[in-house]
Amino acid sequence: MHNVAAIFRRELKSYFATPLAYVFIVIFLLLASVLTFYMGGLYSRGQADLEPFFGFHPWLYLFLVPAVAMRLWAEERASGSIELLMTLPVTLGQAVWGKFLAAWSFIGIALSLTFPIWITVNYLGDPDNGAIFAAYLGSFLMAGGFLAIGTCMSAVTRNPVVAFILAVVLCFAFTVSGSPMVLDVFQAIAPAIADAVASLSFLSHFQSISRGVIDLRDLVYFGLLIGFWLTATGIVLDMKKAN
Repeated sequence: MHNVAAIFRRELKSYFATPLAYVFIVIFLLLASVLTFYMGGLYSRGQADLEPFFGFHPWLYLFLVPAVAMRLWAEERASGSIELLMTLPVTLGQAVWGKFLAAWSFIGIALSLTFPIWITVNYLGDPDNGAIFAAYLGSFLMAGGFLAIGTCMSAVTRNPVVAFILAVVLCFAFTVSGSPMVLDVFQAIAPAIADAVASLSFLSHFQSISRGVIDLRDLVYFGLLIGFWLTATGIVLDMKKAN
């Protein structure tokens, strides 16, 4: 854990060493506000809740989280600094987890800065703050899922742009896997696995938590998803190192 913490601190500091971190945070906050107040009609709905705010999170993360993840390993491999990293007294797994947790924390900081919207609905009405807290937790877990996929795609290629595109495509597939459009196709060609495909959807698990119901199955889903893709990241990096 000491090695993971050291890499975590190093990576998190590196985000704020350049203006890119502040640009990302500003873009995230701006888009979240515009989508919530204008497209989501937070005021015009006349309800004291944050459903319009959280409803757009999967689509915000679809592009913004892969943008954070694309540089995690692709730039390390392209610049050759991954060899320097591997000479440090850390294991590959520790490096993967340290970099992932730093990026996840950075996204969490951006998410936490949306607290004025939470304050706004409390000023305007009497919302269910327990449900809002659960929705924030679900949003953070979902961001971790997107990030884990993006981390693996960043390890696959040296090109950050290619990593970004691959991550967006995979994240989109996981997001819409529970939609009727996708399930109708599987019901027609492979009905036996339709339920399994539906269970992979980010939306269904996030929406369950955002309603204020913190189900152990949803927590296990995000935990297994993150663990699977980070394990895959370690395997890919080990293969690349061997080559």
